[in-house]
Amino acid sequence: MNSRYHFIDNLRWVTVVLVLIYHIFYNYNAQGVFGGLGSFCAEGQWQDTICTALYPWFMTLMFILAGASSRYALLHRSVEEFRKERVRKLLLPVTVGLFVFGWVLGVVNVTAGGGWALMPADMPLFVKYLIACGSGTGHLWFIQDLLGFSLLLLLVRKVSDAERVDAWLLKLSERNLWLVLVTVLPLLWGVSQTHIDNPTAAQGLLNLYRPVYYFVTFLLGYYLFSSERVHNFLAKMWAWLVALAVVAGVGFCWVFYGKDYTAPDVLQGLLCNLYCWSMTLAMMGIFKRWADKTSKFTNYMSRSSFGIYIVHMAVCSWACWLLKGSALPLWAIYALALMATLLGSVATYEILHRIPFLRWAIFGIKKRR
Repeated sequence: MNSRYHFIDNLRWVTVVLVLIYHIFYNYNAQGVFGGLGSFCAEGQWQDTICTALYPWFMTLMFILAGASSRYALLHRSVEEFRKERVRKLLLPVTVGLFVFGWVLGVVNVTAGGGWALMPADMPLFVKYLIACGSGTGHLWFIQDLLGFSLLLLLVRKVSDAERVDAWLLKLSERNLWLVLVTVLPLLWGVSQTHIDNPTAAQGLLNLYRPVYYFVTFLLGYYLFSSERVHNFLAKMWAWLVALAVVAGVGFCWVFYGKDYTAPDVLQGLLCNLYCWSMTLAMMGIFKRWADKTSKFTNYMSRSSFGIYIVHMAVCSWACWLLKGSALPLWAIYALALMATLLGSVATYEILHRIPFLRWAIFGIKKRR
């Protein structure tokens, strides 16, 4: 098995860029999605369709890629080395990093939500700082999930016969690859039913983190989509997969235009799961067929995408908040928000990761030798 698949690296950083773009439109959405900074129109906004088109599949794809990457990492690391590396890289950003950088996002979140006005006038500044840190968690749920899944993976490997499971899955995929890929659809539809309808505030976090659903996709990445045979098959079928994804995507956006695309009844639907699965397969097929190569730019993006993901929401939210109150035309607001988010996130990462303590605390990167 090849230990470095450039198309997976490229697909990962491209998906991170899509997350950055999504969050710009999410901040201004009018579809009733929790959070954001408020819409420009109380009714439907055509640009919100971008959120509807991206949300059902891009995080599923991220966890599949994370699972496959975990498989490759364990080829060259002991279990203990893998555990230590994952704990450092994933735990620090969601603990120490929150107190060092997370408050930057928290300040704009609390400000935009009118939270400061609800607090007592004599509340100590330190307490306000802690509230801002907590409010800055936001997009880091992905890293929290990934940390838990990485540790659970080691437990799954320990209690099961890893070699036997690998051999069984390899044999199954060699004989009935189409059947395996098709069978995954009802599997994902089934685990999507773990969403809670009409949740309380605490239960709403479960709908955000989707632990059962995303752990299943993480394991699919580890056991199935780390296979080169699967990669080659998807590359061969890329055009058919794209056609299916486009049809399912157009149907999904048509049916759920203007509606909360994060609602449990939407995510539990068969159409949503069909679109998610076909788009995930299509993206992997496209990138295996056309983007299994490397360059200086793609190498940089592959190395930096994790750090860019960590800092992007603070940059995006501040840019969107400052632009929302301007008198600029709508197209200029989105264009400037896009430019500020993409370039600002890269610049912020480049500055922070060059400072030793911040590199360790925010990104979980050890001191350079």
